[in-house]
Amino acid sequence: MKAMQYTGYGDPSKIREADVPIPKPAPDQLLVKVAASSVNPIDWKLRNGSLRFLVPVRFPSIPGMDLAGEVVEIGTKVTRYRPGDRVMASLTSRRFGTAAEFAVVDERLAAPVPKMMNDHEAAALPLAGQTALQALRDLGRVKEGDTVLIVGASGGVGHYAVQIAKVFGAKVFAVCSGVNAPWVRELGADEIIDYTQTSEFGSPASFDVIFDTVVSEPFGRYQGLLKPDGIYVSTLPTLGLMARSVLLRLLSKQRIKTIMFKSNGEDLAFLSKLAEERRLRSVIDSVFPLSQLDLAHRRSQSGHARGKIVIDHGGSAAPT
Repeated sequence: MKAMQYTGYGDPSKIREADVPIPKPAPDQLLVKVAASSVNPIDWKLRNGSLRFLVPVRFPSIPGMDLAGEVVEIGTKVTRYRPGDRVMASLTSRRFGTAAEFAVVDERLAAPVPKMMNDHEAAALPLAGQTALQALRDLGRVKEGDTVLIVGASGGVGHYAVQIAKVFGAKVFAVCSGVNAPWVRELGADEIIDYTQTSEFGSPASFDVIFDTVVSEPFGRYQGLLKPDGIYVSTLPTLGLMARSVLLRLLSKQRIKTIMFKSNGEDLAFLSKLAEERRLRSVIDSVFPLSQLDLAHRRSQSGHARGKIVIDHGGSAAPT
């Protein structure tokens, strides 16, 4: 089968096309013909070596964690899916490999694709959507009436976070550029903060939860905006944040937490149901063919993607 591979640590030129055997599903796995996948920041961080001490890569290696496609074969212990089913999933960082014609997926990580969702929208959802869900629900404990600040609201994780926070009944303040403000507001944001026009993100002690998907400034930038028992959730486990988290527990009721994404089919099925109910949608920044995965990585690394970057594997299914 055709696949893209990392050939070593470095820039996107380290991504090359290769012919490799079609994988065989284990007893608890699905073999999926991949219609679309997506690019997430972790993909190029694995490629450039910045995560090599946490998640070392063995070369050559097929990149990619998200996929949407059709089940073509099932393992002997699989009970919930049959050949012909459309599924989406996010693999783990230690078993990635969706930038290929076929991929194997643990049954427990998969969820059905809603009939009204096309393959591009489905492939965009798993990692970013589950990250937003777990950050807000499990770490931030967002509930009805909370006030939530989302930094990076127009990004892959951020645009899902806006919608999920609204599902939970929160009032959402979204930080993004003015050019992205109209569609972020359409996603449900109550207030837009244009970071290109102001450095003031709110009044002191305004927010129950701050979800920082950008992590380009120190926690001190946001601490005063949190309520006395507020929670700051980060997508990046920096040493500074970890040290500050320990100190904060001794001095305050405020908390610093870092989302460590865990793929699971139950969370993805929850998001799938929201999509089916038209309460959650994927915003697609751009679509690249599989052969141009290197260009998709460059787009992601630019930091200017609006929503998700999707990889089309050919023959993506339209919604029915």
